Amino acid sequence: MRVEAPAHVTRTRSGEPATVLEAIGEALWEEMERDERVFLMGEDIGAYGGAFKVTRGFLERFGASRVIDTPISEGGFTGAAAGAAHMGLRPVVEMQFMDFISPAYDVLTNYIATSLYRGAGPLPLVVRGPVGGGNRGGPFHSQNVEMAFFHTPGLKIVYPSNPRDAKGLLKSAIRDDNPVIFEEHKGLYRAPHCREVLPPDDYAIPLGRARTALEGEDLTIVTYGLMVHRSMDAAAELARDGIKVEIVDLRTLLPLDEEAIAESLKKTGKLLIVHEDTRTGGIAGEVAIRMNERAFEWLDGPILRVTAIDSPVPFSGELEDYFLPSVRDVVGAARYLADY
Repeated sequence: MRVEAPAHVTRTRSGEPATVLEAIGEALWEEMERDERVFLMGEDIGAYGGAFKVTRGFLERFGASRVIDTPISEGGFTGAAAGAAHMGLRPVVEMQFMDFISPAYDVLTNYIATSLYRGAGPLPLVVRGPVGGGNRGGPFHSQNVEMAFFHTPGLKIVYPSNPRDAKGLLKSAIRDDNPVIFEEHKGLYRAPHCREVLPPDDYAIPLGRARTALEGEDLTIVTYGLMVHRSMDAAAELARDGIKVEIVDLRTLLPLDEEAIAESLKKTGKLLIVHEDTRTGGIAGEVAIRMNERAFEWLDGPILRVTAIDSPVPFSGELEDYFLPSVRDVVGAARYLADY
């Protein structure tokens, strides 16, 4: 007997605004319906429905052979997913928290990322899960992991900021023949300000393309994930003083859409990079040097960055607020740059 999709993955059909969590659930459900090679692996994703209930109802519809509860062994089940991908399947691995992707670092960087280069064939595999701070989760449940893998050729890294992109990008990631790390900020999962009606058709958003989240002419903010929303709040405050900010949402971090950043910089002449990840070795440094190489003659001021500080994510709420980039931090840096 066919099981109907649960309510939390059917917002498109009802026309109601969907959360990021619901959009991700819809993408997984629809791709599993579309392609029988797609299956899920992860801790507590079956009978329990996942730590954040993204996969609630999936076991009843697709069965235990396609919704697989795993032991607490991230390196082991990521390696098993790689083997399944070699055999023609398309696994989607859930990390209960992306902080715990570190035991799978070896298999992801030394084996999965190099597979195609070694002549072992493509590895269509997605590793997805929650990232980010602000929820008082402390250092083991709040990290952003993108830069641990950004240096690795052969991987793709995706980090959406809204429901429409989350669904469309996840569909593209599942259909891609390359391994993709898909980061989902838990602070956006059910955020009231981050809901939107999704297109009713089967759509996918190409990987590797940024989007202009806000048009402006005085300075460019390049950002992604939750920081898109912080930057939008900062832009609204700056607009009251006549400063028109353009916001570029990267969406895909690897490969990086240099052209979109450069085109915005050519228009505004000033560049501010905002990300939640820590400062040293963050993507801001890479964006800055690439724009220095590609668009130096259009710069009318220094390239600035607003990031978290170089520290593990604090347990203390007050310290975590200090650690994370705030709207006030973005506004201050933008004002300095606009006046430069």
